[in-house]
Amino acid sequence: MSVRVRYAPSPTGEPHVGNIRSALFNWLYARSTGGTFIVRIEDTDRARLVPGAEDAILDALEWLGLDWDEGPRKGGPFGPYVQSERKALGIYQEHADRLVADGAAYPCYCTPARLDAMRKEQQAGGRSPGYDRNCLDPTKAERARAENPVGVVRFKMPVEGTIVVHDLVRGDVSFEASLLDDFVLLKSDGFPTYHLANVVDDHLMEITHVMRAEEWLPSAPRHQELYKALGFEMPHLVHLPMILGPDRSKLSKRHGATSALHYRDDGYLPQAMFNFLALLGWSMDDATDVISREELVAHFSIERILASPAVFNAEKLDWFNGVYIRQMATEELAEAILPWLTAALPDAAIDRDYLQRIIPLERERLRKLSEAPEMLSFFFEEQPALDPKKLVGKGMDRDGARGAIEGALAVAEGTEPWTADALEPAYRALAESLGVSTGGLFGAMRAAVTGRTAAPPLFDTMEVLGRDRCLARLRHALGVLGG
Repeated sequence: MSVRVRYAPSPTGEPHVGNIRSALFNWLYARSTGGTFIVRIEDTDRARLVPGAEDAILDALEWLGLDWDEGPRKGGPFGPYVQSERKALGIYQEHADRLVADGAAYPCYCTPARLDAMRKEQQAGGRSPGYDRNCLDPTKAERARAENPVGVVRFKMPVEGTIVVHDLVRGDVSFEASLLDDFVLLKSDGFPTYHLANVVDDHLMEITHVMRAEEWLPSAPRHQELYKALGFEMPHLVHLPMILGPDRSKLSKRHGATSALHYRDDGYLPQAMFNFLALLGWSMDDATDVISREELVAHFSIERILASPAVFNAEKLDWFNGVYIRQMATEELAEAILPWLTAALPDAAIDRDYLQRIIPLERERLRKLSEAPEMLSFFFEEQPALDPKKLVGKGMDRDGARGAIEGALAVAEGTEPWTADALEPAYRALAESLGVSTGGLFGAMRAAVTGRTAAPPLFDTMEVLGRDRCLARLRHALGVLGG
């Protein structure tokens, strides 16, 4: 059978990077096997729905290039692909009724107050909390129904023995049936729980492999029993390793931004994030880090998925982003940076050709697109703000700095051609004639023409800025120094 995998998020907020990692692994497996990647929105937890979350999830997938074959915005032969729409068709009610008719499930009318008191009593007695099967007794069920007419439907789990679930990453995993209570299939509002909707939809959509986060592993024995009761064949299970923060605790907001869209909006490249996420729980050969999308598709396999937790290292992500920035063609990088510059410098007239001349000077230092405005702004400003203290180069006093800038101005007026190769020897000769160090002179000049102590190579920067800008800035620096 052709591989069919699904990514089934709940629209309860912006997509967490761990959640998107699950989508990426499903996508890679589908593309590597020539299978089908499906997106299904699981919106049955109505209390936790967040407006706009579904669009945020789909936007994150599109940003990373995780195109889906069936699902929202696309359709497909197994739709609808939103569970609330499927609920309206009576799909889940039909399966719940069938389970009740077969004796595999039963109505439960226990009130929330009774269930809360039951759990407290169990905990006080040192027992694991779980439903006590009160409504399996017809008399007790009728009594409960009188108090709570609209009940739920519970699945009848085995009460003894061991349930063994096979996972393609972890092998056979055993669960004691006595620790698994009768869980709810259908809630009082008529919506299915995750357990029922998940199993029914995976069967009806002909899913062959369920690749999901490790946190869902405890649900696997429940799902296996539910598949068995419905007479459905269970898909292969693949539980992906947990993602931890640098301190080895579960990844959370305190480790930094965890929304995939935050990284997009902070200037990370989709290809860098794609590569980084692919290595959170999978490796190609235990050595290679930078792997193209095409290589990942060619080499991805379930056998290389790790069982041990992965660590989300933000510094490594920055490194990846820098690598991919440096791989971009100058014209491509300029186009990627342009929106950031125009937003940050609305009054600047940004010429694309000029920007493409700047890019090679800053490419090596750039880690995120969002850093571009701060790094490049002095190229577009009429006159950068100057700090008089920074204009005084190493080994100089204020008078010495004034003399150095006067000399720099004279050299700038007479150097031909205006290129880095011509400027550097001319200014080295100036330093020697003034009896100052090149470091002191070049530092004062750098501060004068850029307003900064750290900038790209001085003479390459001056070449790109042009003679007129440099002359104007050197004259301004003299004014700041009182000359």
